[in-house]
Amino acid sequence: MNLRNDSVGGPAGPDRPTAPPRREGHPGSGLPTRLSRLTGRHRWPLAAVWLLLLLIAGVQAFSLPGLLSGGGWYAAGSGSAEAAERLADDGFEGRGATSVTVVVTDHRHRAGEPAFEERVGEAVGAVLRDGELRASESYGWTTLTDTATRGAFLGEDGRTALVRVGSDLDDGTARRVLPDIQERLDDRFGPDGLDVSLVSQAALWGEVNHLSERGLILAKAVTLPVILLVLLLIFRSVAAALATLLVGVTAVVFAFGLLAVIARQVELSVFVQSAAAMLGLGVGVDYSLFMIMRFKDELRAEGSPSREGTERALARTLRTSGETVLASGLTIVAAMSTLFLVDLGVIRSMALGAVVVVALAVLTSVLLLPVLLHLLGPRIEWGRVGRPRDGARRGERWTRVTRGVMARPVLFLAVGVGAMLVLALPALRLETFTPDARVVPADTAVRQGYDTARDEFGVGSAAPLQVVVSAPEPAHGMPARATTELLDLHDALGDLPGVVRVDSAVATLRAVNPQDPLAVLAAAGTLPDDARRTVGHFVSTDRTTLLFDVVGNDTASSESVQRLLEEVRAEAAVLAASGDWRVSVGGETAEGVDANKVIEDALVPVIATMLAVIYLLLLLTFRSLFLPLKAIAINLLSVSATYGVLVLIFQDGRLSGLLGLDVDGRLTNFVPVLLVTLLFSLSTDYEVFLLSRVREDYLATGDNTGSVARGMADTMPLISGAAVLMVAVFSAFAFTGIIPIQQLGLGMALAIALDATVVRLLIVPASMRLMSRWNWWLPGRRHDGPAARAVGPHDPADAPQPAPTVTAKGPHPS
Repeated sequence: MNLRNDSVGGPAGPDRPTAPPRREGHPGSGLPTRLSRLTGRHRWPLAAVWLLLLLIAGVQAFSLPGLLSGGGWYAAGSGSAEAAERLADDGFEGRGATSVTVVVTDHRHRAGEPAFEERVGEAVGAVLRDGELRASESYGWTTLTDTATRGAFLGEDGRTALVRVGSDLDDGTARRVLPDIQERLDDRFGPDGLDVSLVSQAALWGEVNHLSERGLILAKAVTLPVILLVLLLIFRSVAAALATLLVGVTAVVFAFGLLAVIARQVELSVFVQSAAAMLGLGVGVDYSLFMIMRFKDELRAEGSPSREGTERALARTLRTSGETVLASGLTIVAAMSTLFLVDLGVIRSMALGAVVVVALAVLTSVLLLPVLLHLLGPRIEWGRVGRPRDGARRGERWTRVTRGVMARPVLFLAVGVGAMLVLALPALRLETFTPDARVVPADTAVRQGYDTARDEFGVGSAAPLQVVVSAPEPAHGMPARATTELLDLHDALGDLPGVVRVDSAVATLRAVNPQDPLAVLAAAGTLPDDARRTVGHFVSTDRTTLLFDVVGNDTASSESVQRLLEEVRAEAAVLAASGDWRVSVGGETAEGVDANKVIEDALVPVIATMLAVIYLLLLLTFRSLFLPLKAIAINLLSVSATYGVLVLIFQDGRLSGLLGLDVDGRLTNFVPVLLVTLLFSLSTDYEVFLLSRVREDYLATGDNTGSVARGMADTMPLISGAAVLMVAVFSAFAFTGIIPIQQLGLGMALAIALDATVVRLLIVPASMRLMSRWNWWLPGRRHDGPAARAVGPHDPADAPQPAPTVTAKGPHPS
């Protein structure tokens, strides 16, 4: 890959003894020239096609939120996935294709008062009669009559009742309609002192989707003006700023439209929308920034404005910045594609979203942006804001800073690396959790219902471990030995440390027939109503599957409940080994543990594959053995420092109150693996942009130190501007999204800020000064810079030397 100079201009004079040519005199007749001519000749029809595609994509994009899924967390073939599937398919009373727990708290009356019964019954009845819910079964406070049996569905405060409702809705439809049903319940019963909450996975992810949409709108409302302001400061031109913003927004709208089409065929996570918008706006604006800045430089070089001059300027822009954009896009797409190695739907869907939005950002920048540039031509400078920047003076400042760092490379390298290591230390304590109700704000109805169930019915009651036991025939027809083994498992579960209770039909069946409880299932229809409903809630209609809800004494993601899960699975394995029963253990804890295991197992292959891809890309780009290794080492350091800061904020709670961020004590499990791929991609983008310019200068001059200084002077103004834009975009999502998006957005903003400051200003120039000619060494190839012909180097340490003799150990002067 031969990336050309994509600089923004730099100082002339004594510090640029033999600077390479800044632009070709003629654009040639290659693809860039043909593309420039094509877009110029047909600019108006192509602009109309652009608007038509934007309209079509926009219409499709409106349907995206309703198509996204809260699923994707089940690990294929895991016990938690099997348990969930069997509970949904085998038919249980009060459960259905979608199951919802109705949590009703009466702030005016208590249990035992007629008004309490009436008001709770009215609230539950409103849920059951709601036409959108399509409720089929219910079980709980309002369906039971026996005081002892009902007690399990009354909270400790005597004011909260539970009813479990089964619905015929599929999960996707439930996610779309439950937030609206919840809103109607709030409007109807809230003024009367009743809190009515719908608690379920579908309700939670429906709320997540709703909050994501709202956060996305708010993020755009905050981000777009900030982006426009930064662009005005960079370009000093209204037309250029608006054109850049238009391209970024176009890329996101196109991506949303395509993702909506894909979501009709493939399950995509609710997190796709925010992640794609965040990344798409960042890279889309960055890419168009690179292109437009170079186009403006080329137009100025053309002198008097003309259509032919605009065509030539655009051809050279495509030949230089266009190649850089393509290289960057390919890097990000390749790096993000490694996430498909994680066999988890939520990760793969976000990887797909990232690949789609970056690919479309590239295509928009190199195919559609030229149409706009042809339409504007010299009018790209319209709307001047302030005085133009003095590029020479700005370049001189960057040169002085860089030479100052390279004058004391050991000191500044130690300072930069030391600072990053200090920030990275907390990452050693990094812990993750699978998203649950804690990802939504505490004032939402679904979160309040979750917290109420936890407080009033026990901390573990909101997410019990679910042991699903099946037989090839009805349980009451199993041999006596098999029946004994099943009951032994039930009792052993209740005796495990940390178990509060085991909810099941066993106690009800034993009350009828202590010697052979399962035999009661043969005539369960003749049982009293309460007993029959209890049996129906925990035993499938065909009597082949039984459910034991194991209630722990802590939250679903706590270490104690995760240890309990291991013990429950060990007990279940003993029963399964008998061969009579098929046993699987599910529930929120099991789902999270299984998902985390998939992510952990895939993390090393993902990182190894990504590093191999990035190394090969940089090796081909720079023809250097060590520069890619240096870039990877620096990126690993930067990612570690980012993890450390996230641990301090979201895990330890440092500065979270001041920043107004939500804290749940852990990082969302997909954030670390997603961050490492995204950050390596974006950091490599800046590395390619900077080092391509340095290498070009070095090949012409052989002056290592001077080339680094001039490369920094040429590229850092644009890198800094692009970094400010990225930080603005990612920060807006960090402060407007739900917890996982907060963590992802803040992590990306922090990493880009560190990369553009500590890494680019200190570590990169200091390390390149220390590596000197080893920067460009490649085994089996002679040094390709004309060092022996360099004129007047300014650093004695980098004085021209005879062409090196290449040995197995590296280059050395002849």
